[in-house]
Amino acid sequence: MRKVGIIGVGEYLPQKVLSNHDLEKLVDTTDEWITTRTGIKERRIASDTEATSDLAIKAAREALAHAKLNPQDLDLIIVATVTGDMPFPSTASIVQNTLLAEKAAAFDISAACAGFVYALSIAEQFIARGTYKNALIIGAEKLSAVTDWQDRNTCVLLGDGAGACVLSEVKSGGILSVYLGCDGSNMELLNMPAGGSRKPASHETVDSRMHYLKMKGNELFKTAIRRMTMAAERALEQAGLNFKDVDLIVPHQANSRIILAVAKKLGIPEDKIYLNIEKYGNMSSASTVTALVEAVKEGRIKKGDIILLDAFGAGLVWGASIIKW
Repeated sequence: MRKVGIIGVGEYLPQKVLSNHDLEKLVDTTDEWITTRTGIKERRIASDTEATSDLAIKAAREALAHAKLNPQDLDLIIVATVTGDMPFPSTASIVQNTLLAEKAAAFDISAACAGFVYALSIAEQFIARGTYKNALIIGAEKLSAVTDWQDRNTCVLLGDGAGACVLSEVKSGGILSVYLGCDGSNMELLNMPAGGSRKPASHETVDSRMHYLKMKGNELFKTAIRRMTMAAERALEQAGLNFKDVDLIVPHQANSRIILAVAKKLGIPEDKIYLNIEKYGNMSSASTVTALVEAVKEGRIKKGDIILLDAFGAGLVWGASIIKW
């Protein structure tokens, strides 16, 4: 089996910044309330002319440039998203066409906030077995398109953005383990009720505001801490490592209190946690990968470092991965 690692990273964040003070004008909330409970100060919002694929393509181009590859070098493109441009074709197909990556197979996966870790696991297996040489995985979301801006409990959390990584064979290190999990019995805690085959769009679903994200935050908070802790433990166990070996945790940026609680349970100090939630909020599948990209750019990740990715989201799904950079 080949060793598989990340050889290029990229990101794209829309230009528009929506601050907590801006939200104070939209819903009954305050900057203090949002910051204390979530750690978020602002988030990025895509323009009306930007679709999820547009965000993904810009992140992809930066990742390819960093990897010193051309789109024609790609064999596989996976886009993790819950806000695709349309129900079909896949957003990955749109990305493939725009990049002119003619050789690449392309598909989307829907694993919400754990989408990037799921995509990482899938792409790693294709390359490890020699099926493909180079893979592009992207986490991209335009959550503003499914945000109910009248719901103060959810609209303060969400933002738009995209991150991308290029995977290929490496001589040493790379992806050491991936652990994935799901508990579909709790899927009602976080979902978008309408717009699919169960409840197609109708006057009733639109009037009932069922095409927006719905969340039961209190229940999710406790479950997220438990599942993210467990996923991290399992991934480290599979890699034959312990928490003292970890140089940096790059978690899904859902809520700073969740992240800090997970780190405390794992016995990992706060200075080993990468956080950018203050700037971007929760970008679902884009959160973990964008945090990884920024940690690389800021020099927080060096060659030989042991990195723990840890994510949890709608499904309910979770995933963790250990990477030796």
